[in-house]
Amino acid sequence: MQALNDRTGHDVNIAPKDRRYSAHMSASNRSWSLLDAVEAAAIAHRFYVRGESKLEIANDVGKSRFKIARVLERALHEGLVRIEFSLPEPVDVALSEELRSAYGLRRAFVLERAEKAEARPVLRQRIGSLAARLLSEIVTDEDVIGLSWARSVNVMTEHIRTLPRCPIVQLCGVQAGLDRRDRSVETVSRLAGVSGGESYPIYAPLVLPDRRTTDILRRQPGIVETFRRFRDLTKAVVSIGAWQPNESTVYDALSPAERESIAKRGAKAEVAARLFDADGNALDTGLSHHVLAISHEELRRIPEVIALGYTTPKAEAVDAVLRSGTVSTLVTDHDTARRVLTLAERRPPSR
Repeated sequence: MQALNDRTGHDVNIAPKDRRYSAHMSASNRSWSLLDAVEAAAIAHRFYVRGESKLEIANDVGKSRFKIARVLERALHEGLVRIEFSLPEPVDVALSEELRSAYGLRRAFVLERAEKAEARPVLRQRIGSLAARLLSEIVTDEDVIGLSWARSVNVMTEHIRTLPRCPIVQLCGVQAGLDRRDRSVETVSRLAGVSGGESYPIYAPLVLPDRRTTDILRRQPGIVETFRRFRDLTKAVVSIGAWQPNESTVYDALSPAERESIAKRGAKAEVAARLFDADGNALDTGLSHHVLAISHEELRRIPEVIALGYTTPKAEAVDAVLRSGTVSTLVTDHDTARRVLTLAERRPPSR
């Protein structure tokens, strides 16, 4: 696709399926002569769109391939040729790569910033939709998928329409006080219904009153069966919670005294009822003795852990979890990503 506009300059838009290359002549690149600019645009078209090699172009136009490389480099550097991405989801490519590199992640997906401020439920829908597409694309029928409860994980499962046949395993118990539709048992059952695979739920509360009750429930046949599947997990989707009010279902389920005690131990983040300090170290605060959930060690052994961590109040928690090495892929929003990167710049993560 090419377009020439005599009033604003010369615009050549070149649009393959997943990205757009445009050659643009404006006041900022008037150092180009018309002939050189058109020639550079033609070379860029042949290289980026038609897929010709630099050597093929060089042989055709009578220049060395090093000259062709310099023309392409100058065209990009001076803005004559611009590369734009048109992705199937609204992902900020540059910010995603910056975040991935800073923490040594396998993947990072940062939503593009919305034009207007978004309410949390709206942002949750966008995060869930993006995570749903990712999971749908990477799961195979050889996988065993684990899900921790979170509203964003619940939304994700609502967006998934197809999935290979594979087992779906619940990673932690049911949070009290939620309606039936939002509970983890229903989330796991919903996704198992889509995949046609076996469902391994935990029909018990997440937070229990004491260690004795926890031990009794852990010996129940159905729960034993689910816990045994933890060692088989190949992929998991979890949510990152911050140790503060309304940012973690586990935090909200405890008494004020318990919350304060755990906070004094340095808790910053929570994933599937497992706690992390600011450096990403696993915390054993005694909470582990009265929750039904996957352990730190079992979570770490999962090859692919996709974490959904969004909204700026969770930035420190996201930073802490990424430092732990537990997560391989992060899905987040633009503003949270910016804050997390600021934390990484102030205190670079160890690899």
